Amino acid sequence: MKKLYLFCCLLLTITAFSQEDAWVYFTAKNNSQFFYDFPLEMLSQGALDRRTKQNIVLDSKDIPIDASYISQIKLASGITVMAKSKWLNAIHVRGTQTAINSLKNAGFVSKVDFADKSLNQTGKVTKGFKAKEQNKLKQTKVNFSYGTSENQIKMLSGQVLHQQDYAGSGKIIAVLDSGFPGVDKAQPFQRLRDKGLIWGGYDFVSRSAEFYTGDSHGSLVLSSMGGYKENELVGTAPDASYYLFITEDVRSENPVEESLWVEAAEKADSLGVDIINTSLGYFEYDNPNYSHTYADMNGTTNYISRGADIAFSRGMIVVVSAGNEGGPFNNERHIGSPADAVSVITVGAVTSARERSSFSSIGPSFDKRIKPDVMAQGSSAVLSNEFGNIIRADGTSFSSPIMAGMVACLWQAFPNKTNEEIRQLIIQSSDRFMAPDNQYGYGIPDFSLAVNKGLFVEDFAKDYFVAYPNPTTNLVSVSFPESFNKGTVVFYSVLGEKVLERTISSTSDIFSLKSLSNGIYFYKIEAGTFSRSGKIIKQ
Repeated sequence: MKKLYLFCCLLLTITAFSQEDAWVYFTAKNNSQFFYDFPLEMLSQGALDRRTKQNIVLDSKDIPIDASYISQIKLASGITVMAKSKWLNAIHVRGTQTAINSLKNAGFVSKVDFADKSLNQTGKVTKGFKAKEQNKLKQTKVNFSYGTSENQIKMLSGQVLHQQDYAGSGKIIAVLDSGFPGVDKAQPFQRLRDKGLIWGGYDFVSRSAEFYTGDSHGSLVLSSMGGYKENELVGTAPDASYYLFITEDVRSENPVEESLWVEAAEKADSLGVDIINTSLGYFEYDNPNYSHTYADMNGTTNYISRGADIAFSRGMIVVVSAGNEGGPFNNERHIGSPADAVSVITVGAVTSARERSSFSSIGPSFDKRIKPDVMAQGSSAVLSNEFGNIIRADGTSFSSPIMAGMVACLWQAFPNKTNEEIRQLIIQSSDRFMAPDNQYGYGIPDFSLAVNKGLFVEDFAKDYFVAYPNPTTNLVSVSFPESFNKGTVVFYSVLGEKVLERTISSTSDIFSLKSLSNGIYFYKIEAGTFSRSGKIIKQ
C-alpha cells in the first residue's frame, strides 16, 4: 500500500527542522524492589503467566521508569516529551539542540542520542545509497468456506490446523499499525465483534482511547488474520483475540514513530499478548538527517529493532513485514527496521504461484544474517477494506499478518512451547530450510509439517528426564532416550546470568552443582531440534 504524501511539504524550509528529535537515556532505576515485590503493579496476570510458562524471570527492563525523572525533564524549558520506554530506560524528546544538550547535566541522565547522528559527539554517519522513498505501510473438524482466500491459507497448509480446531483460540495478537476504521461496523469483522475477540486498543499517536479511526491500512491487515465472510474471506486466525494499537502517523515520517511502536509493544507485553504483528518499516525520514542507512540494519542500532528484540525476550513472538522496496530499479532494496531485528520473524511476499513478489525487500541484514526469514502470499492477497468490500492488494504488509495468524494457530496446538521453540518449528518446516537465501529466506513454511515436528519432539520428551533429584544438594542426573546423540545443558541465575554449561554426549550423565551457591536456577537443554527449559533448587 502506497503512503500518501502531501506535495505542499515541498514548501517547508530548513526552519521546519530547527526542532530536533532525540532519545534521553537514564541511569539505574531506583524503584525496582517495590515492583519485584508487587509485579501486578506493572504487568497483568496474563503477562506473568506467559513468562512463567517459558521460565522467563523479571528483570530491570520490566521496571517502569522513575516517574520523577520524567517529571523533571518535562519541567525543562523548550522540551516536549513524545514517548517513553521502560525496556530501553529512555524517553523520546523534541526541542532545540541546545535545550536537549542541557539535559545531559541532570545526574539521572546517562546519555543523549540525537536522531540526527551528526549531532552526537561520538556519532558517525555512514555514507551509502540514498534510498527510494520507503513505504512504511508495507504492504474438532472445522471446515471453513475460504472462498477466494483459499490459496493464501492452503499455501501454508493452514487448513490442516483449522480442521483440527486450531484457529488461534486462546492466543492474543496485538496489531501495531496506522488505524482501524470500519472494524467496529463492517461485516467481515462482525464475527470478531460477536465473539468478543477485540479486547481493546489505543491510539498512541493522538493519545486517544478511540482506535476505530485513522488510516485504513490496519483494517486491511487485521482482516487477513481475523476477517470472516463465508465463501469470500477467512483470516488465518479467526478465533484469536486482538488488541489494536495505532503507532503510525501517516501525515509525516519521523523517528518518534519508532518510539511509539516500542511504547505500544510494552503495553502489549503488560496485557499478556502472545504475538505482535507489525506491517510497518522505517528507513528514510522527512528530515534526511534522521534517515537510516543500510549499515544501520544490523539488528542492534535502530531504536525500534532493539525494542522488538526485547519484546521477544519477554516471551512474545514479533512478526514483521520485510518491506516493499525489493524491485530491481530501487537504489536500496534491503529490508528496513524492525525487519532487521535478530529475533523477529521477517516475512517476505510471494505470488499465488509461490514465486517471490518483485517488490518484496531482500536481505541480508547488514551483519549478513539471513533475511527475510520466511515467505507468504503478498501478491493479490484477499482482504476486507473498511467498508466490508472483499478486495485484493499487494504488499508484504499482508504476507506478515497472514503468517502471524498461522503462528497463533501453531502456538495454540503447542501451548507449552516457548516462543523460541515455536519460531524454530516454523523455520525448520520451511521449504528452503536446507538452502536459504536472501530473497526467499528459509522459504514458505508448511504448518502441517510444523505440527508433525512438534509432536515428534514431544514424543522424544516423554522418555527424557533432567535435573533430578530436585531439589538437590549437589549432583544432578540427566538421561535421554536411546536415539539421543549430543546436547547441552545450561544453567542460569534468577537474574538471567549464565552460571554453568555442560555438554552431554551420552544417554545418561551425572555432574556437580558444587560450584553454585544455594538457591533457585533455571536450566535449558538443547539437543538437535529439541529444547526444554525448567527450574531446579540447590539446597
